[in-house]
Amino acid sequence: MATAVHLRIPDTAPPRLAPLRHFAPNWYAPVMGTAIVGNAGAALGVPALRTVFTAVWAVSAVLLALVVTARALHWRHHRDQARAHLLDPAIAPFYGCAPMALLAVGSGALTLGPALLGTGAAVITGFLLLAVGTLTAVGAATAIPYLMVVRHRVDPGTASPVWLLPVVAPMVAAASCPLLIPHLPTGEWRTAVLLGSCAMFGASLLATLAVLPLLLARLIHRGPLPLALTPALFLVLGPLGQSTTATDAMAEASRTVLPVPYGTGFSVFALVYGVAVMGFALLWLALAGAMTVRALRRGMPFTLGWWAFTFPVGTCVTGAAALGDRTGLTALTVLAHGLYALLGTAWVVTGVRTVRGLVSEGLLAAPRPAPRAPSPTTARTR
Repeated sequence: MATAVHLRIPDTAPPRLAPLRHFAPNWYAPVMGTAIVGNAGAALGVPALRTVFTAVWAVSAVLLALVVTARALHWRHHRDQARAHLLDPAIAPFYGCAPMALLAVGSGALTLGPALLGTGAAVITGFLLLAVGTLTAVGAATAIPYLMVVRHRVDPGTASPVWLLPVVAPMVAAASCPLLIPHLPTGEWRTAVLLGSCAMFGASLLATLAVLPLLLARLIHRGPLPLALTPALFLVLGPLGQSTTATDAMAEASRTVLPVPYGTGFSVFALVYGVAVMGFALLWLALAGAMTVRALRRGMPFTLGWWAFTFPVGTCVTGAAALGDRTGLTALTVLAHGLYALLGTAWVVTGVRTVRGLVSEGLLAAPRPAPRAPSPTTARTR
């Protein structure tokens, strides 16, 4: 079982900032979940709703500013608790949410932002957010696994879907950075961004393939996750949908960057890889959905973990929409719209519950310890 190390240092923060003491990095999840609603809507190509999608993106940008400010104050005034979060194996992986929030809002700045900011300001905003998001994505994908190895103590058979969060962040960068290529000078700049995106795609994909067997082994040998952690199963959809989106974005960019044979190769890979991975994503969506229904019937409580129902599903929307555009297949377009309906429902329900929790249930209170994983014998009797 994972154990947490907590630093016992007296809190000297001003009383007025006391509510921020437990403002953990998982608060970037609402930013991600809101941004993907706008970004995925734009990918569907429905002109009549583009104003709505732009407004949702604007909300995500405001949320990002608020969360970044709150997290900066948290580190400034509650550094002891911030360090404790890094040393807690249940919370540290959520540091991967910060770069993904920056990248999601940055992508929206390039696709939806011009309507509000103007083209010039939108490109500058998108460039800054994608640059910072990419750097922090690489940092999180390196630092969090390092801490898991040298500082955290994780028992065998206790793998969690949240382990995917830091290693998926570079995949979000791989899907987002190609959007910058049309705004860069021709030549090495464009080639460097394209091949850099390809490298981040590979790094994230291989890291994901290393984590998934651990998670599947934990589920098979120890049974379902604790009820409160069940929504985390949807996090597996993130690398699947995002990698499909990334291959399509790289294929589109390669047509103007690389010689014809290489550009054609990118396009072929995007189609074959995307269709295969989308098939597994739908299989996992059915499994995770069934486990969620089971958990709801047993009283699954609301937590910020419910935001896992949004961003990962949104990446599947963008992936399916990209495949639909590439193949012209109506079934894929219908799939993208159906997944977007699921995304929109999850966003509304989770958003309302989050606001209600902030107002009346104190979601800024100290996070509860992660539930202890059931033993192999008890898992089979439930």
